[in-house]
Amino acid sequence: MTEVIRITGGIIIAIGALGPGIGLGLIGAKAMESIGKNPDAFGKILAGMLLAMAFTEAVAIYALLLAFTK
Repeated sequence: MTEVIRITGGIIIAIGALGPGIGLGLIGAKAMESIGKNPDAFGKILAGMLLAMAFTEAVAIYALLLAFTK
């Protein structure tokens, strides 16, 4: 039974980290693209990017917690 729990925990964290990983990459790429097009808006773009990255990272942390509580 413990092997099944370990396997499901691994699957949970694998799937749970896939979405946030892709999301973080897209957020960073689009922010750099926006800064390249409009360097004067750096402060506004940076604040929005950091907030979006924090929310995206929270999803991965929830998946990690779920994997450890199984």
